Amino acid sequence: MKALKIFLFEGKHFARNPFKIVALLLFIIAGIYGLHNGANLYKNQLVEIQKINQNIEKERQNIINYYDEGKTGPQARPWVNVTEPFWAIWYSSTYNFKKPSPTMVYSIGQAEQYGFYKKVTFSSSPYDADMAEEIANPERIQNGTLDFSFVALFLLPLVLLILIYNIKSYESEQGFLPLILVQSASKNTWVFSRVLFYFLLIFLSIILLLVYGATLTNVFTLTSGILGDLILISFFYLMFWGVLYAMILFRGKSILGNTLQMVGLYLLFTFIIPAAVHQWISIEKPTNLMTDFIDATRDKKQELYDLPNEVAEAKLFEMYPQIKNTEIAKDSTKNLGALNDSFYALTNQLMKESIAPIQQESLEKNQMVQSTYWFNPVTYFQNHFNKQSGTHYQDYQQYRNQIQTSIDQQIRALVLDTYGGVKVDKPKYLDYLKKFNNDQ
Repeated sequence: MKALKIFLFEGKHFARNPFKIVALLLFIIAGIYGLHNGANLYKNQLVEIQKINQNIEKERQNIINYYDEGKTGPQARPWVNVTEPFWAIWYSSTYNFKKPSPTMVYSIGQAEQYGFYKKVTFSSSPYDADMAEEIANPERIQNGTLDFSFVALFLLPLVLLILIYNIKSYESEQGFLPLILVQSASKNTWVFSRVLFYFLLIFLSIILLLVYGATLTNVFTLTSGILGDLILISFFYLMFWGVLYAMILFRGKSILGNTLQMVGLYLLFTFIIPAAVHQWISIEKPTNLMTDFIDATRDKKQELYDLPNEVAEAKLFEMYPQIKNTEIAKDSTKNLGALNDSFYALTNQLMKESIAPIQQESLEKNQMVQSTYWFNPVTYFQNHFNKQSGTHYQDYQQYRNQIQTSIDQQIRALVLDTYGGVKVDKPKYLDYLKKFNNDQ
């Protein structure tokens, strides 16, 4: 009963303290601002994808018109023949999209760091320039762009510090702490009740912000319980800081001493440990300059082009043994043209071999980060927010894998249909569209 009275008393104390009220309001405003940044990025990506799809439909309709009108291609490009597998596949206008999740409203994560759409041809690669890293989220924050996860992970402990930094220590310095304890309750109950008030106040603010964010992008339409998971993870994150700060308050005796210890913990967990982990990983696994990939796209690819036709053909037959006994493969007059059209299969294999070490290194780096979660909780919670928002590194790795799968599908169809002597008509072209664009 005494604990409840203390709890209610702290509510009156908070209402009379404009400094604490302003701190909480600024936290809520920052949260709303971050939510709108995430929602705007989500909506902008959807609009861009819609525009691309509209252009795709126009391009495909132009090709379909060629079949309807009995044409082989545009008059300005007489070498184009859409009845051949090479050109029909080339003009299939295949795009792969990293479709944004409505939960991006909560965490931008890697969304500003990598592209979210790519036109895929049989000459593409998941590591082309349009898929390269652009700019990191911390740099965007310096320019004024921040998301809700930054507010929740980095500003929340600061607000909690401001709200509870003088609990017990102020009364102790003024010398009337013994009188308060005699009239109210034990010291631990008194401190715990006051801290609990601010804990619940911030947690309620977080819930309201999460629900508000859900209304911006229709998160409620998702059925996987992501909103509940984010509320739960926010609760545990707030509890982490609440327990650390409460331990200082229970043992501390001065406002200055308590504040310095809280600030020290804040700096330790939000900056020093993540920075130390980043530095350690940078030393153990330096930034990959992608020299192998660059060499593959230049020197090694040129070496493939310089191969004798017999050697290139043998490599192609090894990859696709079913084409070895086709009529075109046995016809020396047609074989050279088919080999030239199918040469992308060899370059694609070269690219995949050069990309494998890069992906393996990235996987090892992420495993190293995960091994530090037990003493690096802020990074754990950040990655959890990113994962639930579909903006985690793994989400973009899966996107790259989908692009590679699409490239492989095009090349396989190109090789088999070219050596199979397939003449592409309208139904066959529509079959290409269905096969290569099943994710749209």
